[in-house]
Amino acid sequence: MIDVRRFDSLGGADHGWLKARHHFSFANYYDPSRMGWGRLRVWNDDEIAARSGFPPHPHADMEIITYVRSGAITHEDSMGNRGRTGAGDVQVMSAGTGVRHSEFNLEDETTTLFQIWIETDKPGAQPGWGQRTFPKADRSGRFTVLASGDPEGDDALGINADARVLGATLKAGESLTYDLGPGRRAYLVPAAGAVEVNGVALNARDAAAVMDETALTITASQDSELVMVDSR
Repeated sequence: MIDVRRFDSLGGADHGWLKARHHFSFANYYDPSRMGWGRLRVWNDDEIAARSGFPPHPHADMEIITYVRSGAITHEDSMGNRGRTGAGDVQVMSAGTGVRHSEFNLEDETTTLFQIWIETDKPGAQPGWGQRTFPKADRSGRFTVLASGDPEGDDALGINADARVLGATLKAGESLTYDLGPGRRAYLVPAAGAVEVNGVALNARDAAAVMDETALTITASQDSELVMVDSR
């Protein structure tokens, strides 16, 4: 089963400095049919104006993954971490027992990103943060694991959840196949381009919510950049 979530059907808000689209119920957007997908709870598609951002605020017991599509985001938190994550790269934060953080676009251009929240498997864990560069050339024609509950096995950033966040790039006409394990769900969004997923067409920033499929065959009709979550 593949349920297509078109970009123009998503919830959203325009705060001036922040233009946000919500794949699932979030903040003032509520849709009882879109409360999450398996352990995936939040997928926000954000545009953050230059020299603006999210002031310090708290989280607990959530795995938060940020995939930067363009520009950069600068992170600071109550654990003493600070880092700048640029386009195509990823940061993760395990909120655990509690952490305060800020995310600012300190650049002179708009930053666009996906922020993904996955329910933790380890409530009350020690909080943590990390970031990593993932060159797009290394994901050409295949999925690379960006964040995982098995970071050593997947050579990825670690999260406290039975989930994988993956990225791939495809040239127009290229295909890849991804095996989806029994009982698992996928949520796939083209950050750019257009693809078909098992014959179902997706444009940039649309989503495919997938369950009860043993494998996904993804074919690009345009040069495409893909982000996907595989979880219970």
